Amino acid sequence: MSLYTSLMTNPAVENLVIIGSGPAGYTAAIYAARANLKPVVFEGFQAGGLPGGQLMTTTEVENFPGFPEGITGPELMDRMKAQAERWGAELYTEDVIAVDLSQRPFTVRSEEREIKTNSIVIATGATAKRLGLPCENQFWSRGISACAICDGATPIFHRAKLAVIGAGDSAAEESIYLTKYGDEVHMLVRGDKMRASKAMQDRVLNNPKITVHWNTEAVDVFGNEKHMEGLLIRNNKTGEESKLDVRGLFYAIGHNPNTSLFKGQLELDDVGYIVTKHGSVETSVEGVFAAGDVQDHEYRQAITAAGSGCMGAMLAERWLSVNGLIQEFHQKPETPNNELEQQAKPTATPEEFDLAQTRHYGGYALRKLFHDSDRLLMVKYVSPGCGPCHTLKPILNKVVDEFDGKIHFVEIDIQADPDIAENAQVTGTPTIQFFKDRELLSETKGVKQKSQYRQLIESYLN
Repeated sequence: MSLYTSLMTNPAVENLVIIGSGPAGYTAAIYAARANLKPVVFEGFQAGGLPGGQLMTTTEVENFPGFPEGITGPELMDRMKAQAERWGAELYTEDVIAVDLSQRPFTVRSEEREIKTNSIVIATGATAKRLGLPCENQFWSRGISACAICDGATPIFHRAKLAVIGAGDSAAEESIYLTKYGDEVHMLVRGDKMRASKAMQDRVLNNPKITVHWNTEAVDVFGNEKHMEGLLIRNNKTGEESKLDVRGLFYAIGHNPNTSLFKGQLELDDVGYIVTKHGSVETSVEGVFAAGDVQDHEYRQAITAAGSGCMGAMLAERWLSVNGLIQEFHQKPETPNNELEQQAKPTATPEEFDLAQTRHYGGYALRKLFHDSDRLLMVKYVSPGCGPCHTLKPILNKVVDEFDGKIHFVEIDIQADPDIAENAQVTGTPTIQFFKDRELLSETKGVKQKSQYRQLIESYLN
């Protein structure tokens, strides 16, 4: 009996595991699921960025075919995910912590499960770089951010002076986006020209709110105990240093490929991207394919990532078929139970308010519950277009369901209720605050695992 034949007879071995999401991962999942491969998808959680990839931190996507009016990055990823689920892809919002490509079947492991698989599509993408300024950690999420789309709408940046570091399309896009909130946006460019497309350059240079500082780099950040107040900058031609009074600093300086899991197992190039065969997404290991930004540092577009995800799924199917490894799962497409869809927002006005309900929405509900409820109060602050907020939604939905009738959960859109966000001293989204008897118990920022929220709630209820 051959190796491949013995693998085929093991029902515990999956056809295909897709590591990562974004346009590449979700497209691979759609194609593989429609081919009856029933792929298992590890969307990611925190390692290497958000489920959905870099488009979760993008505002309007204007160049993806089929959306003449444009579509937000998070919405596009929501649709791709729902389409993959419709055809039977099995999705887990978990980080892969180990991969073994040394023997077949391959092993893919998260903290929650270990899966054997005959083939893999890697779509782990790339992560935004940080500058490593001396006081960067001190002021991270207190003025410094790598996602203007996530944090730009917070009240502390309204009518403020802001800065963006970078010279490419992302830096240009973030600078333009921040003009919606800040009075001034200072774009720091290390050289004497931008790398952004001509169209984006024109939009930046013609915007009266944006000032471009050529041949300029950041030296450090300064501020008070609570928040940053400015930048120390240097002209790299003259060496002259000066202070730039800004309340917010946003990084748009490139990315590092998320390939640490594959070092020593796959061929990588000099900067860490997975090497694939010319005109293909095949890697140095048979049956393993790489799609999207993890192997593409030239085009880096949603449409090319999606195309490479399609290639990965089709080549995986072909490879499985040639080697007699396919297990087909015939199923009818179903309308997905898309957890990223907005749940009903039952309490936004006095007429709709019901103290007995668990879920609430808006400032009126929060004020009433803060003063009139004796339950534990859990408040989620979100902003429009915030990718991490989309990621957090299904996680919190499940947790809140577990404590139905025992807690109150309120969602606050910081753009709709800026006064509440300001009073709560929210500096970025998503932010979760817990209150009991009108006292703030704790605050968490970003996306955490479901178990962490559950443990917090249980500790406050006991």
